[in-house]
Amino acid sequence: MAEEKKEGWLGYVAVTTIVFAVCATLSTFKGGQHSTRAVLSQSKATNQWAYYQAKDMKQYLHELQKDSLDLALMNAGKGGGAYAEAVSARTKAYAAKIDKYEIQKEEIKKQAEGYDAAIAQAQAHSGAFGMAIIFLQIAILLSSVAALMKLKPVWYGGMAVGVLGLVFFANGFFLFF
Repeated sequence: MAEEKKEGWLGYVAVTTIVFAVCATLSTFKGGQHSTRAVLSQSKATNQWAYYQAKDMKQYLHELQKDSLDLALMNAGKGGGAYAEAVSARTKAYAAKIDKYEIQKEEIKKQAEGYDAAIAQAQAHSGAFGMAIIFLQIAILLSSVAALMKLKPVWYGGMAVGVLGLVFFANGFFLFF
């Protein structure tokens, strides 16, 4: 049986296929990491917004109570005395709590918006890694076909697609576009 002559460029096909496969594997891993981070951040953001709404409801209830006491104070002011002072003191206490809730809501809102920003960033990274996986898998496929069929132009096409995949792979880390 005659031994077939091995073409030198097939060694380069093997090396590029390995590089593309390793980068595709890392893209899958990193994309999954960022997807998990996005889901966790979404959960935290949802919790923060629910907490914000709870504080808003408490603030609203205190505002209603303060308004009721303000009306009572107007009526009590006509008669004067200890009742008017008690109503005035309660009104001031409710006003202080309303101010406290407003400050707490702002802090909660900042945290929730921070989580929203983390979601957007994680999704951007994950999307870039996802695109890298697509292009790198196509490049691996084309390189494999080129090696099997011994078609150098198909390998060049695979290299071009692989370079696109590598660009998206790098973008997954640095988000330069």
